[in-house]
Amino acid sequence: MKYPNGIKKTTPSNKDNNNNKVNFANRGMSFETEINATNEYYLVHDIAVIHKKPTPIQIVKVDYPRRSRAKIVEAYFKQASTTDYSGVYKGKYIDFEAKETNQTTTFPLKNFHEHQIRHMEKVRKQGGISFVLFHFSKLKETYYLDSKFLTSYYDLRDGKKSIPLSYIRENGYSIEMSQIPRIPYLEIINKLYLGGHQNDKF
Repeated sequence: MKYPNGIKKTTPSNKDNNNNKVNFANRGMSFETEINATNEYYLVHDIAVIHKKPTPIQIVKVDYPRRSRAKIVEAYFKQASTTDYSGVYKGKYIDFEAKETNQTTTFPLKNFHEHQIRHMEKVRKQGGISFVLFHFSKLKETYYLDSKFLTSYYDLRDGKKSIPLSYIRENGYSIEMSQIPRIPYLEIINKLYLGGHQNDKF
């Protein structure tokens, strides 16, 4: 199977390459924190503008233990959330979800909501770039999966409650962690959608 611009699918690295990967557990940083740090790097260096979406809530009750401090004690989600992150890179709209699991062979589909799948599908139909970043924490492996593959599996899952890691490896792209930026996912987007070269780095 051929891939755009000479890109090759990558499978989990051998033990020699594991030294280049970031161990989240040892560093005490969550996957979300790593992505946020990556996006901050992209922003500061004028590479891309991508932010985590705020979750819209309806505040119902507020407690004022002190005059200068207010504490929200009751609130509700105003609407269903879509995906975690969105922004723009080289004129392209970027929209993606980030998921982490302790599983080692599958990813539970219960972590996706129907409206999230349909949202990513609509973004793709409008010419945007939508995808999922999967992190398998115990394996210390991270993958980029285009939303079209997620949608395809979700719609044809035939009652299956999880997506196999083998499917993600076959259809996605392994992301090797680096120190700065932490999770260089834009390198994959550059190769797949924007005519970049395999050795392009940020």
